[in-house]
Amino acid sequence: MAKNSLGTLIEPGTLRMERTLPAPVERVWAYFVDPDKRAAWLAGGTMAEEPGSVIELRFDHTRLSGEVAPERFSACRSPILQKSRIVEFEPLKRLTISWGSESATASEVAFEFTRAGDATHLVLTHRRLPDRKETLSVSSGWHAHLDVLDDVLHGRKPRGFWTNHAALEKAYDERLPA
Repeated sequence: MAKNSLGTLIEPGTLRMERTLPAPVERVWAYFVDPDKRAAWLAGGTMAEEPGSVIELRFDHTRLSGEVAPERFSACRSPILQKSRIVEFEPLKRLTISWGSESATASEVAFEFTRAGDATHLVLTHRRLPDRKETLSVSSGWHAHLDVLDDVLHGRKPRGFWTNHAALEKAYDERLPA
């Protein structure tokens, strides 16, 4: 893993990651808004287009790569349901959802999509992270999920989610301010 591929804190409580994904924006967008496609790299569940709508994210981490969660993340060995709220929905451009809760004070993650030839430049910005512990969790989690998405879009077997997550957690722990 290249250290320069790690996300950065652009201000306290705000993480930013950028990726160039190997597919046109229409295909990448589908992997964010189609629950069946989204289940391949993040979470299945439901989707809505109307801001304010509540959606359900159904995380099945074992399904991502076949790796079973280590003991420390044993709660992730079974599917986990999370409700979120659609904040912004601009097809092929921007998707923003609340994270971890549908409440108006929950943290928020925004995905911005830009054409880059036959590829897509993705900017992920996760705001309102309350502390270092949550920032570390979100950083390594998003990075590992985006790596799975990259593998899926390349048509490769996804790398081991939990093995990758452990390495990323260590890298972010060294990078994030104490």
